[in-house]
Amino acid sequence: MRTTVRIDDDLFRELKARAHQEGVSMAKLFDRMVRLGLQTLKNGGGAPRKLYREKPFSTGVPLIDISKVNQFLDELDSEEYIRKMRLGQ
Repeated sequence: MRTTVRIDDDLFRELKARAHQEGVSMAKLFDRMVRLGLQTLKNGGGAPRKLYREKPFSTGVPLIDISKVNQFLDELDSEEYIRKMRLGQ
């Protein structure tokens, strides 16, 4: 069957290079890659992934009063604004 498939440019370049390397047509390589992908999905998607476990750690005591975070951020914004005005930006 003949059909049109749209693929990303970088993927096309990779497929074209591989087809040239293997001495096969783009159509043959594409068919093989799609079959391989479908077979992998049918078999459960490949090797099971190892779960990533994040290790928590203490960041210590806050250096600012966390009940006044908004005030602190406003002060930082004001300092940045003043710095930019001095530089003429």
